[in-house]
Amino acid sequence: MRQNTIDLIGYVAATCTTLAFLPQLTRVLRLRSAREISLGMFSIFSAGTAMWLAYGLLAHSKPVIAANLVTLLLSMSILVLKLRYDHHAVKEVTGV
Repeated sequence: MRQNTIDLIGYVAATCTTLAFLPQLTRVLRLRSAREISLGMFSIFSAGTAMWLAYGLLAHSKPVIAANLVTLLLSMSILVLKLRYDHHAVKEVTGV
């Protein structure tokens, strides 16, 4: 198989897995709530994505770099919103 074909498969896979985060991010922004999101899961996922990005950079793999750079930005956005909205939710409940 030619490298261009292999890269195309990588880019298509990267696009699918990266775009999968957009509905979740849109929902969190629309509802201004991230209660249903696991902080632990998104923390571990974001760390893993950062490691995949490092791997892609070291291996000079453009599909891996592109996918994980965008995915890391999206997952970190959700993680930041989770922390922000959970903080506000705790304040509302406790009055602190």
